[in-house]
Amino acid sequence: MLTIRALDTSRRRDVRAWIELPYRLYAGDPLWVPQMVDEAKMQLDRRRNPFFRHSEAVFFLAEQDGRAVGRLAVLENRLYNARAAARRAFFTHFETVEDIAVATALFEAAFEWCRRRQLDTLVGPKGFLTADGMGLLIEGFHRRPAIGIPYNPPFYHDFIQRLGFERETDFLSGYLSADHPVPERLERIAERVKQRYGFRIERYRRKRELRRLVPLVVATYNEAFTENWEYVPITPEEAKVIADRLLTIIQPDLVKLVWKDDRLVGFLLCYPDISAAIQRTGGRLWPFGWFHLLREFGRTEWVNINGAGILPAYRGRGVDALLFVELARTIKGSRYKHAIVVQIDEGNSKMQLEMAALGVGFDTRHRIFRRAVGPG
Repeated sequence: MLTIRALDTSRRRDVRAWIELPYRLYAGDPLWVPQMVDEAKMQLDRRRNPFFRHSEAVFFLAEQDGRAVGRLAVLENRLYNARAAARRAFFTHFETVEDIAVATALFEAAFEWCRRRQLDTLVGPKGFLTADGMGLLIEGFHRRPAIGIPYNPPFYHDFIQRLGFERETDFLSGYLSADHPVPERLERIAERVKQRYGFRIERYRRKRELRRLVPLVVATYNEAFTENWEYVPITPEEAKVIADRLLTIIQPDLVKLVWKDDRLVGFLLCYPDISAAIQRTGGRLWPFGWFHLLREFGRTEWVNINGAGILPAYRGRGVDALLFVELARTIKGSRYKHAIVVQIDEGNSKMQLEMAALGVGFDTRHRIFRRAVGPG
């Protein structure tokens, strides 16, 4: 018999059932990259996850004959709803065996949870924090995903559509060879904006230098992305969690920050892709996971370009060209040979054109879906 229950996240057995399910579902899949176990535990922990300081979530587990066969997290992000004057809920961490009955039961439980809270629309996949990857993979099953970016079997798309969800927006990712020459036009623009407007890019050697700048980067993000559909301001507590996560994998020379006098006006984040090592660790640092991660930092030839923002007052002045030219120069002078440009909103046509001019071939698509909750 199929049953759906809300996890008691204070029980180790429940936490273990939630975390272990994907390992069974993706056993033998060479492209799946597990979430780090410590990160998964933190998301479930209402004392440690800063999301629960302002919002609420529920974690549903589907069980059949005493065995987990599906899961689904549903979030009420009150900061988002207050800012957008909306009554939306978000879903994330959807996993299921290939049985539409399991998916249907999970989402029916989600809809009922939303109705009790007078939430009228369910949207997703979208996670707890701004740094969480978004969307359901619907195109691009040929390559291992970038760090933190969702991966799922193709049949999930069919299930979501059969459940009545419609497209909200798409996010595009693409491949860039480090050997691709930077267009001379962008080189000229980058030099001109430095001379004309006095922009400068500072270089960093140590992570502690970047950590001191985290509040400025967060403030820049909170000002730069207010028009994005998914925008919700990052709280100081969330900023610390995001910074801890990123500083674990970032190499300082791959981070590009643009300054005008003493003001940070733009940023571009890039980091080594160590997803192959995460696969080998099974999502665990101990006892030997740390060894695989450290070794991968020193030998990976892939980077992920994920996270760029420019203050509205400085857009249209060539700051984006300056950022990407500087990053291209750094990558060309390194061992890296391949880059993945990660999750550009389909509505950002200007960024897509600029990336295409740099040589990015968009070949991966993640979709955000929505569905009205409807009456019970």
